[in-house]
Amino acid sequence: MKRVTIQDIADALGISRNTVSKAINNSGGLADATRDKILKKAVEMGYKQFSYVSILAEAAANDPTLSVPAGRTEVALFTASFFTQSNHFASLMVDGLEQELQRLGYTLKLHFVSPADLSARMLPATFIKEEAAAVLCIEMFNYAYDEMLCGLGLPVLFVDGPNKRDGTSLPADQLYMDNTTNITRLVNDLLARGVRRIGFVGDPMHCQSFFERYTAYRTAMLLAGAPVDEDWCLPSNHAHINAGRLATLVRQDKLAEVYLCANDFIALDIQRTLGTLGKEVPRDVMLAGFDDAPVSRMVTPGLTTIHIHSQAMAFSAVQLLMTRIKEPDLDYRTIHTETELIYRDSTNP
Repeated sequence: MKRVTIQDIADALGISRNTVSKAINNSGGLADATRDKILKKAVEMGYKQFSYVSILAEAAANDPTLSVPAGRTEVALFTASFFTQSNHFASLMVDGLEQELQRLGYTLKLHFVSPADLSARMLPATFIKEEAAAVLCIEMFNYAYDEMLCGLGLPVLFVDGPNKRDGTSLPADQLYMDNTTNITRLVNDLLARGVRRIGFVGDPMHCQSFFERYTAYRTAMLLAGAPVDEDWCLPSNHAHINAGRLATLVRQDKLAEVYLCANDFIALDIQRTLGTLGKEVPRDVMLAGFDDAPVSRMVTPGLTTIHIHSQAMAFSAVQLLMTRIKEPDLDYRTIHTETELIYRDSTNP
């Protein structure tokens, strides 16, 4: 069966590919009616990101317990981050997630976990356990706190989570973007172009996704027989710490040729810092990020990055939550959704 593409959907509706892409990735700028028409056509044509919509709709039609909650209707969203106020990929994902949950009869309620809550392992005052059908955690990277949430007796889903460097994993379903495939591809593409000094910026201990991106970088370099100088790796997410390291590397003429950054925001911090040191991207140093945040398309030069399909993650999250609510004794599942490498001018494609 032929794989349905964004261009196929655009052709069927007689609109531009860019308009379809905006609707599917929920990147804004479209009227609700236009977006709804595009998404309906995508589901109808069997576009890959919307397979879960058909699956859940069919399941709900055959099993009312999936779509008509008995008593508890809240999916409690726990977060220790203000991602909902930024162009972080998760804010786009939550939009799609909320819409799908509403179609199934659930509501999504945000509960912010403060630093004090984390330290004391206290639940937010806004959370009432008896009203919750499940708990969804986004940007929750404190293992001890997360372990406490897993002991509530409710279905729990983590979108990303604490790093698993020591092999310890939470007793819950987990959802990630594919953090490995396109980092590996990017490293190998750069090596094929003759780029040898490839570095990484970001704390691999920050979360599991950062850990996977870092290990993908190190593994790709190792398997290609390419050496890694530790001076090329900046294991921090903080601009002021990286600034000091970068200034030293500039003085010693030890900058990498390209820095792969754990996300787009770190990449843009690095670009600004390099600018204060008289270095220009990509003339002197190339940069790549991860997330494909809207800002990555607005800066000059455009930032090479890895696109996260937020809508696909939303549908995957709904599937994991609904099946866990219905079958609480299922084995725990870990799912990675597809990502896409996007080349822009920051790496001299």
